[in-house]
Amino acid sequence: MTLPRPAAASLLGGLLLGGLALTAQAEDTFSPDQLAVMAGGCASCHGTDGRLAGAVPAIAGRPRAVLESRLLAFKGDTVEDTTVMNRIARGFSDEELSALADHFANIDAP
Repeated sequence: MTLPRPAAASLLGGLLLGGLALTAQAEDTFSPDQLAVMAGGCASCHGTDGRLAGAVPAIAGRPRAVLESRLLAFKGDTVEDTTVMNRIARGFSDEELSALADHFANIDAP
C-alpha cells in the first residue's frame, strides 16, 4: 500500500516533530514518578530510600557530586568492583545517573 504524497509528507512530518518533542522531553528534568521507577532498581541493595546499610553502603544524603562521580565511574568501568554496579550503571544514560545522584543526595541520611 502506498500513501498519496500529501498524506506521506504529513505522516513523515508528524514523526519528525514527534521525535523532536521526545528529544526535548528527554532533556528536561525527570518527574517524581520517573525517578521512583529509576530508583526502584536500587532498592534491592540500597533500600527504597537509599538508607539500607550493611553489605552495601547507604547512599541517602551523600553529596550529589560524590554519588554522580561514583555512578559514572561504575558505568565507565573505571572502578574495580565485584558487585553488579558496573552492569547496572551501564543501563542508564549519564543524565539518568545524574538525576539518581540528585535524588538520593536529597534524602536525609539514616
